[in-house]
Amino acid sequence: MNTSGDRLKALLLECNLTPSDFAAQRSVTPQHVNNWFKRGVPLARLDEIADLFCVHRHWLRSGEGAKHPSPILRPCMPKPPPPPLQHGYDGPQVSIAMHGLQDGTLAEQAQGQLRLPVQALEALGVLPEDALCLHMPGANMAPLIPMDATLAIDRSLTRVIDGQIYALLHDGQLRVHSLSLGQNGTLCLHSHDRRNYAAERYTTAQRQAQGLQILGWVFWWSWFSRQRPG
Repeated sequence: MNTSGDRLKALLLECNLTPSDFAAQRSVTPQHVNNWFKRGVPLARLDEIADLFCVHRHWLRSGEGAKHPSPILRPCMPKPPPPPLQHGYDGPQVSIAMHGLQDGTLAEQAQGQLRLPVQALEALGVLPEDALCLHMPGANMAPLIPMDATLAIDRSLTRVIDGQIYALLHDGQLRVHSLSLGQNGTLCLHSHDRRNYAAERYTTAQRQAQGLQILGWVFWWSWFSRQRPG
């Protein structure tokens, strides 16, 4: 890709967005977008489009440097509290109920609880009544969070903080992504495995139409290997 127009075309492909749909969103004609493909993105539009696609302005213009802002490349997730049996958190523990999807909504499961130290929750500002546990539903966050890992989320924290990891409900499906906000409230979903999972972007209207809901902030996860190597 040699021009900003080439990079814009690639970004549209990543988002499964047609040039005509993109033109309608930006309130320009399809011919304008075709001209941007051929001649490059106008300087007056660079900030707007870079913000929309959650990429660096410098990368969009020149192709140099990092493509995404650093909080997305290096999630600034605080170090999760250690499991209860490790040293560092003594004292009382609290049971956090395991939840799963039932008819497209979260429901507490009859069996399965996770015990976490009260002191660890207090250090993170998480109230026990706001916490619940889930199983990692996909492989998109591997190897950071393997599929089927046990997650703990804080239902009280749904405000998007760039680079943080959240559990989502999307068209009745459970998802886990790091998030960022683009222009006009566009929600950007990022996977740790960027080679196999492209970034996704949803406008406020699309989020409402598709039932895209932020369930809470992922503040803890744990996973045992399935087998001993060798």
